[in-house]
Amino acid sequence: MKQPAIYLLASERNGTLYAGVTSNLIQRVWEHRSGATPGFATQYRCNRLVYFELFEDMNTAITREKQIKSWSRKRKLALIEAVNPRWFDLYDDLL
Repeated sequence: MKQPAIYLLASERNGTLYAGVTSNLIQRVWEHRSGATPGFATQYRCNRLVYFELFEDMNTAITREKQIKSWSRKRKLALIEAVNPRWFDLYDDLL
């Protein structure tokens, strides 16, 4: 299922964060978790989906990703805490 989304992955609670954008959230998170995509998220073991937003179109999703990436770490943590205060891995909820 293709639907634009932005997402935040974490290595652990209050750990390293990774922000991304995709048209297929389930597949993309699986790629990160399985190590199929080498890069920052794999290197720092960011494989816990702690936040995501779905969008109607990719341009809006990309704009939102850029906005979140420009934020301070403190603001990103507050965003996660507002909707997922226990830092649950939300990936299984998508399946």
